[in-house]
Amino acid sequence: MKMDESFHRAFEVLQIIEEHGFSAYLVGGCVRDYVLQRDVGDIDIATSATPKQIQTIFEKVIPVGIEHGTVIVRHRQNSYEVTTFRIDGDYSDQRHPDSVRFIDKIDLDLARRDFTINALAMDREKNIIDLFSGKEDLKKKTIRTVGDSLSRFNEDALRMIRALRFSSQLGFTIEVNTLQAIQQLKAEIEQVAIERILHEMTKFFAGKHICIGLRYLYATQIYQFLPVFKDNLTLIKKIPENILPLSSFSEVIALLHLVHPNISILEWVKKWKCANVIKKEATHLVDNVLYYRAHDLDPWLVYQVKQDYHKQFFRLVKILFGEIDQTTFLSLYHDLAIHSRKELQLNGNDLLDMFPQSKPGPWVQEILNTVEKLVVLRQIKNDKTMIKEWILCNPPEIN
Repeated sequence: MKMDESFHRAFEVLQIIEEHGFSAYLVGGCVRDYVLQRDVGDIDIATSATPKQIQTIFEKVIPVGIEHGTVIVRHRQNSYEVTTFRIDGDYSDQRHPDSVRFIDKIDLDLARRDFTINALAMDREKNIIDLFSGKEDLKKKTIRTVGDSLSRFNEDALRMIRALRFSSQLGFTIEVNTLQAIQQLKAEIEQVAIERILHEMTKFFAGKHICIGLRYLYATQIYQFLPVFKDNLTLIKKIPENILPLSSFSEVIALLHLVHPNISILEWVKKWKCANVIKKEATHLVDNVLYYRAHDLDPWLVYQVKQDYHKQFFRLVKILFGEIDQTTFLSLYHDLAIHSRKELQLNGNDLLDMFPQSKPGPWVQEILNTVEKLVVLRQIKNDKTMIKEWILCNPPEIN
């Protein structure tokens, strides 16, 4: 288990809050992961202190959600989300409580949380408060709501997708009453903002036990209420059974486009409201996987796959076609004549100097593209004089 500095420093934050007369605990996922001996991620703190009181205790406090009792405390270069113990009012928008009431004890605060495995708190001495048998559910590898499942999911329908996400991440079974409530309320997913669904589904597809998660996605039929999936009901069956955890949503889009090419990358990006960078990354991955399918391994493919995307490219190829020869790939990569356009010994200004009577235009980029590929394929040496000689022997068409 990774016990990094930020986790140890969190106990210092608890101590500082307690020295000012308030109680404070680590809560939620960080406690769950600590019990499971998994790497601890984001660290959340719950306290009896109000946001204003926290602001007086610490020098650096960011009021990110102060109306709901949440601030970010900066302590020794680490960030901690600190939230006041609270009871939520009704959820008329199925996302945020209409009102919150701050309280001074943690019991009722834990009672409002989504799943028993997340309703755990840890004090400064690493004693764990477990009011809803969360540790037992961790032992049994069970995902179960705190209290009535219908009520929990009616408060926030995203919790249904979170249940699937935890099954994918942890490999846990969803408890029968919790599962029945999901099947009953699944249509409410359409009321949830797509940005929130995207965040959860990105984690879902990155889960170590994604195959278990996908079985629940299919069994609950939640996919019928997700963008793109609901208009292409056969898509879920086209996801390869040997799927691996995917590290980004761009990788998810790339895989799903490759198994169902009729759904364009642009459609995925628009309906899931993805950032342009996701579109760019997905396109890059798809283009290179398709090139690999047509040409197998060659220097041009190796050159085209950006180094930051090697792992994603290898993973997609493995899922779709079988294990790629990474040793050969990396050997080809290290032997490349150039690794980027910047290393090319000729640029656009050099071309304009060669043809002073011509105006800048698309022809410049076309020549550079041609020369770049020829250098990578070692059909021209990366030498300015030799490149110029080749261009003069193969003069471009300049409009």
